[in-house]
Amino acid sequence: MTRILVVDDEPALRDTVSYALRQEGFEVELRPDGESGLAAALENGFDLVILDLMLPGLPGTDVCRRLRAESAVPIVMLTAKNAELDRVLGLEIGADDYVTKPFSMAELTVRVRAILRRRELDRTGVGEIRRVGNLELDPVRHRVRVDDEQVSLTPSEFRLLDFLARDPDRVFSRKEIMQHLWDSSYVGDQRACDIHISNLRRKVEADPSEPRRIVTVRGIGYKLVAV
Repeated sequence: MTRILVVDDEPALRDTVSYALRQEGFEVELRPDGESGLAAALENGFDLVILDLMLPGLPGTDVCRRLRAESAVPIVMLTAKNAELDRVLGLEIGADDYVTKPFSMAELTVRVRAILRRRELDRTGVGEIRRVGNLELDPVRHRVRVDDEQVSLTPSEFRLLDFLARDPDRVFSRKEIMQHLWDSSYVGDQRACDIHISNLRRKVEADPSEPRRIVTVRGIGYKLVAV
């Protein structure tokens, strides 16, 4: 059974989320603070973590950083309605997606199922090594090399780069990119696409402020070109 960890300090929200997820057939564990949430996430082999940013003790951002340093488990962050900087930061430090409070349980479960489905496809997928200029991507081993140097990517960053590398020089819209990342027609906030692109550029571009590999096509989207 798929196991989900919910880390949030609001008892009512924890109970509501856990009830909704259990109704969907998931096994759910709850933690009220960052320290216990991080310990559980590292020890108990969960398939997905739902993590509030505002936690007592160890903040959700620190939990996300430390968890991402040791695990590829998908992370969905819960953020305040107007906290755009928090949403940007969450994606920058390795979260796969975010949901803003207040949110509907239907929205949350749609996102959870999309991420889990995407993860399963990544686990079972096979493919040949792709080369675009001096960038090499191995879909089977989830490895990327740029100019003969190995680069460490988050699961979402790898999936994004793999998507662009399948058809170099083709321009993909933000909507197409987010639909692929989610493996769903429900794409949420397309601004998350720009954040993922920015994060990826910092890892594969010699100068992220003047990107040459991942090129912006104004008004349309992005493309990967050989460098």
